[in-house]
This record gives sequence, structure tokens and C-alpha cells, in this order.
Amino acid sequence: MDDIFKALNDETRRQILTLLSEKGSLTASEIHEEFEMSKPSISNHLNILRNAGLVTSEKKGQYIHYTLHTTVLQDLLVWMIKLNK
Repeated sequence: MDDIFKALNDETRRQILTLLSEKGSLTASEIHEEFEMSKPSISNHLNILRNAGLVTSEKKGQYIHYTLHTTVLQDLLVWMIKLNK
């Protein structure tokens, strides 16, 4: 759970999650086109999101496609709702 909160604590990573929720599966290069930062920085953000379980990655040919892992987000929301009870 700590990894999830660490990942969500960064504005860029939240923007990446929003982008994936709107567009579906994207490569790191496609994600990079949406931000004004280096490709290694985007890769670092994607690794943090993947390690937290918030995105999944799948190699298709020479590209890795990143997709939002909605099950983890749903579990997080259920946990947060239970905190308010």
C-alpha cells in the first residue's frame, strides 16, 4: 500500500494515470510526447507506477505498452471508503 501512495504522491504520475485512463494502452514514447521531460524520467515514473501495481506492461514487438491496472485502483478506493465509515 505504501508503494501506491508513493506513486500517487507525484503530479506527473497522476497525469500519466489520467492519460492511460483516457487513451488506454500507450507506449513510453507515446506517453513521453505528452510531457516536457526526458524519456529516462518518463521511464522512471512508469517503473514506479508498475512497481506499485497501478500500471501493467506488455511487450508487443519492439515496444512495451503500458495500461492502467484498474483492479488495484478499485481496491484502493474500497479501502479508502472503509476508512470513512
